[in-house]
Amino acid sequence: MQERRSQTRMLCADLVEVFWRDPDGKRCRASALLEDISVTGACLQMETPLPVGVQVRWCVSSQPSAKPRSAKKEFTGVVRYCEYREIGYFTGVEFDSASRWSKKAFHPQHLLDLKHLMAPAKQ
Repeated sequence: MQERRSQTRMLCADLVEVFWRDPDGKRCRASALLEDISVTGACLQMETPLPVGVQVRWCVSSQPSAKPRSAKKEFTGVVRYCEYREIGYFTGVEFDSASRWSKKAFHPQHLLDLKHLMAPAKQ
């Protein structure tokens, strides 16, 4: 499958709360696992499917953390895909321009930069 992303995604894991409105305008909420993240978007693993095009807001869950959290803990965007894969729904969210991600804005509980990991060792 061809890579369609404009930014490199970093693998991560953190529990987040996702908020959206259903077609009737009812407020909805679900827990999700943050799977990966980039400057412009993220992938959330959820038990609930979300419609493509729906506006979402997600924030860090209030679970205790070993690492101190940074100030910005909320992101907004639009669902670009939602597909079921064996263990749940994987939901791709494109961030709004005001919700760009950086390590300073939010550092997930676990974060892995594959480019850094795969870089040749300096001698």
